[in-house]
Amino acid sequence: MSEYSHLAPLSKQQRSQLVQAAQSVANRAYAPYSHFQVGAAVLTETGQIFGGCNVENASYGLAICAERAAIFAAIAQEGGANFQIRAIAVVHANRLPLSPCGACRQVIAEFGPDAEVIFSTAEGEISVSMTELLPHSFRLDPL
Repeated sequence: MSEYSHLAPLSKQQRSQLVQAAQSVANRAYAPYSHFQVGAAVLTETGQIFGGCNVENASYGLAICAERAAIFAAIAQEGGANFQIRAIAVVHANRLPLSPCGACRQVIAEFGPDAEVIFSTAEGEISVSMTELLPHSFRLDPL
């Protein structure tokens, strides 16, 4: 457990705002190759919400996922050594079910080891902890 595991569960209002922010930014994704538009929204420990969408490139390796785009935007605004993610919502523009890829899971774990991860679909929401998604994330410091 990290020092942030004491955070209270998200309120209905926080959850709703987070999912709405992710849905809104999903519609702005640049996905001309896959047509798979994804949005993500990060709730930081300070209570701020930052969104990000996937951005593809003709050179596929240069693309960025929505989750990392949202996290990097949050860091650019809040930054600092104590930056922490409290929760992240991931939404496909057409509300298809999806979860973060492995690279995004590792980045989420770096900044939110106890974060709540919400997948919002047309059928409802799935909510899991980051440690459920990536139980043994890579770390440079000893366990």
